[in-house]
Amino acid sequence: MSCAIRTLSTKAVSAQPQLTLALLKPDLLANPSAVQQIIHEISANPALSIIHQKTDFWTTARATQFYSEHQGRFFFGRLVGYMTSGPILAMALRGPHAIADWRAMLGLTHPVRMRLAQPASLRARFGLTDTRNSFHGSDSMQSAERELRFVFGDAMVDQWLGSVRK
Repeated sequence: MSCAIRTLSTKAVSAQPQLTLALLKPDLLANPSAVQQIIHEISANPALSIIHQKTDFWTTARATQFYSEHQGRFFFGRLVGYMTSGPILAMALRGPHAIADWRAMLGLTHPVRMRLAQPASLRARFGLTDTRNSFHGSDSMQSAERELRFVFGDAMVDQWLGSVRK
């Protein structure tokens, strides 16, 4: 399994910033120009900084573990299949309200509804279906820490959290 990892420079943010996990899912990574556009939009957002990113390939076991809270739901098999269908891009984002700001950029999980309600949202523009919605964003500080540790490892997250809590 190969991973491309890149640490990026950061913008200045206010005291006590949050961290969140942003995932760009396999259908998006099949479109490099869309990925570049999304990274540009995140970078242009003064409230968010990309502090680390890596491209990864998830096995069925890894996707099952990440989405374990959905196990037993009707869409679980499709979700795991989708997440293992190609590479993903994982990004650690930092900002004063990183979780809410990233989720605001995404819009709700239903791309079809978002095309009417929030046509400028990322899911409205790039998502296909409720399951193939192209993105993931942590929904709380606890989820963000757990998900960041899952994707990037304890040592790296401890380092980031140490800099956030100073």
